[in-house]
Amino acid sequence: MAKPNMRLDRNPMPAQDPSVRAHNFSEVTLGYSEEAALDEAMRCLNCKNMPCVSGCPVNIQIPAFIAKIKEGDFEGAYQVISKSSSLPAVCGRVCPQEKQCELKCVRGIKGESVGIGRLERFVADWHNENYTGTLEPPAPNGHRVAVVGSGPSGLTCAGDLAKKGYKVTVYEALHTAGGVLVYGIPEFRLPKAIVAKEVETLKKLGVDIETNVIIGKTLTVDELFDMGYEAVFIGSGAGLPRFMNIPGEAYKGVYSANEFLTRSNLMKAYLDDPKTPIMKGGRVAVVGGGNVAMDAARTALRLGAEKVYIVYRRSMEELPARKEEVVHAGEEGIDFRLLCNPVEIIGYNNPNDPRDAKNGFVTGIKCVKMELGEPDASGRRSPIPVKGSEFILDVDVVVMAIGTSPNPLIKSTTSGLEVNKHGGIIVDEEGLTSRHGVFAGGDAVTGAATVISAMGAGKVAAKAIDGYLCGK
Repeated sequence: MAKPNMRLDRNPMPAQDPSVRAHNFSEVTLGYSEEAALDEAMRCLNCKNMPCVSGCPVNIQIPAFIAKIKEGDFEGAYQVISKSSSLPAVCGRVCPQEKQCELKCVRGIKGESVGIGRLERFVADWHNENYTGTLEPPAPNGHRVAVVGSGPSGLTCAGDLAKKGYKVTVYEALHTAGGVLVYGIPEFRLPKAIVAKEVETLKKLGVDIETNVIIGKTLTVDELFDMGYEAVFIGSGAGLPRFMNIPGEAYKGVYSANEFLTRSNLMKAYLDDPKTPIMKGGRVAVVGGGNVAMDAARTALRLGAEKVYIVYRRSMEELPARKEEVVHAGEEGIDFRLLCNPVEIIGYNNPNDPRDAKNGFVTGIKCVKMELGEPDASGRRSPIPVKGSEFILDVDVVVMAIGTSPNPLIKSTTSGLEVNKHGGIIVDEEGLTSRHGVFAGGDAVTGAATVISAMGAGKVAAKAIDGYLCGK
């Protein structure tokens, strides 16, 4: 095999021009060519102790799949990845590799780490475009498992169990499978066709997916057991939005990021005459600094906003969103108002306007400037208001992107299920809840977190369910 490529910088990721992509929903990044993928793979040193693998929540054998790329065996690389991950094309796009596997890469000590995520995406896309073989489900083992939620944790748990011969049915509350992958992440970051392809692969493994079924309403967990399921995995996510509880949040034009993105991503509010409309155009303020805030801001821009602000109470150094998303947002013209905290949403009431029967419409958001003090419990420096620094941003729409909590519906309809003070389901290290035969993982346990951490929880629970049902 040829010697490693010791160039310090990684191959750049091709992308749409910012002035063009800011006005369309097509994927921003375009993916590696075969030439770029081969060149990037050669930067991997194939370390014996594989530090990158220790940084992967689903334990992908990273040097092994990269070695296959070096050989030009792209399908072989995919097969290595798919042993650990049920969603490689998704992970290659939205996982924070820079904080996980790539953070552990030794090439990052004196230069840039190997572009592991970019290589994973390349391999998954190559497979989806070129693979012509068939996928046969394994022989059934006679056991039935129900999975609640078709997001990353639910799909991962279902896929791992299906590969072991379990008959798995996934119950999804919405009309499309994919959970946060379809309602929360915009098309320009994660095309819906990619998610649909991954879901279709699971179906070929024998996984059944039932949509428009709300566990806790349509069916309860108790009824799932009555139907013959021997174990239940709850991966229902964290779909309950949080607000700041400041004056004016009831004005028309105030959205949670969850609603704003769901209306655009899933309900197609971007159409000229949508069945589920959303306020478009004007000036938009997105409150928050995480990936969801970036998604909401960039979506608002593509929906026709003339100006979009990110309002965040800490500095750029504390911004929790992925660096790539922050850079892309800045390139597209998003205005970052940092060290600012909203204290009131300003609006007006017009009794002569028939649209204004109850609450008025947003006209602005009052903010106070902040300065950073001592670190808080999370290790980030606590923001402190600056006296007399209030100012108003003139906006027509405010999107609250300050986090979500697990929906209390399942807890309220399931006996014996313990939750913490934040509404997260309490589980042990294997994902087992306080209810016999019920497992849980992902955002339903932790609150809003990353796709890959939810997948990791799904894998852990699948292994535990296998042990539980097969007496291991």
